[in-house]
Amino acid sequence: MNTPAHGEVEAVYRAAFGTVVASLTARFRDLDLAEEMAQEAFVEAVRRWPTEGVPPNPAGWLTVTARNRALDRLRRESTRQARHEEAMMLTAPEDPRAPVTSVTDERLRLLFTCCHPALAPEAQVALTLRLLGGLTVPEVAAAFLVPERTMAQRLTRAKRKITAANIPYRVPRDAELPGRLRGVLAVLYLVFTEGHLPGSGEAGLREDLCLEAIRLARVLRELMPDEPEVAGLLALMLLTDARRAARVDAGGAVVTLDAQDRSLWDRAMITEGHELVRACLRRNRPGHYQLLAAVNAVHTDAPTAADTDWAQVLALYDQLYAVTPTAVVALNRAVALAEVQGPAAALPVVDRLSLDGYHPFHATRADLLRRLGRGEEAVAAYDRALELATNPAERAFFIRRRATVAGEVR
Repeated sequence: MNTPAHGEVEAVYRAAFGTVVASLTARFRDLDLAEEMAQEAFVEAVRRWPTEGVPPNPAGWLTVTARNRALDRLRRESTRQARHEEAMMLTAPEDPRAPVTSVTDERLRLLFTCCHPALAPEAQVALTLRLLGGLTVPEVAAAFLVPERTMAQRLTRAKRKITAANIPYRVPRDAELPGRLRGVLAVLYLVFTEGHLPGSGEAGLREDLCLEAIRLARVLRELMPDEPEVAGLLALMLLTDARRAARVDAGGAVVTLDAQDRSLWDRAMITEGHELVRACLRRNRPGHYQLLAAVNAVHTDAPTAADTDWAQVLALYDQLYAVTPTAVVALNRAVALAEVQGPAAALPVVDRLSLDGYHPFHATRADLLRRLGRGEEAVAAYDRALELATNPAERAFFIRRRATVAGEVR
């Protein structure tokens, strides 16, 4: 065993928290108990590992520690023999008479539980980020741009609703899976996005969240191979994550797509992503994630930024807007429009959007204004983007670009 630094224990927390919570939820059917005992297990790890060293299987150690503490809690709180017997039965194997289901991964089971239709979409995402993503309550609050106390109350209400609605802590039957798919896909993508561009903390990206979202998407693809949107989401994640090594420079700033060193891109992930996109095209059932994956396929197919087929990207965004007519999609379409018809054509489109609280809106405006030679307005737009942005890598890029534009104005 090696003696861990604080950062190493924190890394184990990030990687293993979801595993521990999912395992305890499957065993005890109590989200509050699972979360609390998982936290206690990590407190114990912080106390013991610096002197005893990290065990060979940290997640296993944490799960056993948390499970034993949960059993101790139940035994202490037992006031009747039946309660005691119930606690003892929790160590028994799974009931062979349980409903037959295709979902065998405990974390995916917990994801489907968090995405129960009785919960509001924002509650589904918050619970998943907290319980599966291992984000702290302050981090989840930052991701939603709300005060920590507000988020803590929101999480508590969501868990109480699960209890009050008698939502069973069981694997959904196969017939129930399609009805929950939309929420599951949305939450998985938001978990991936939180890893790709964390909204809180000092890290420019969270590799552990990206990889966990991809892993769960693979399991989901095996579970539902005939759902093209599942394949589309997996392709989107792979094609996005393939560029991870080139996304942040040595100074900690985001590197824009056109400036990335494409030799650093993961070609195996790109190949797999392209194969999934082609499989989706053959099905001819276009959906939100498939179209986003297709956009990324065009980008990753270009040997250089100059080779990008922007006309095809624009056409794909036209299709995407027909499927998902949101202001964010319109903003991304405007970026492609600027490449095809120039920034003068795109800026009026952007200015018509009501996205003042969305920092990419102001960053896009700033770049269009910069390209049009309207430096003072571009600086003001970068200032607004900096007011709203929380990701350190993005902020570093905005600060650098703003300084360049400000220097040109002078």
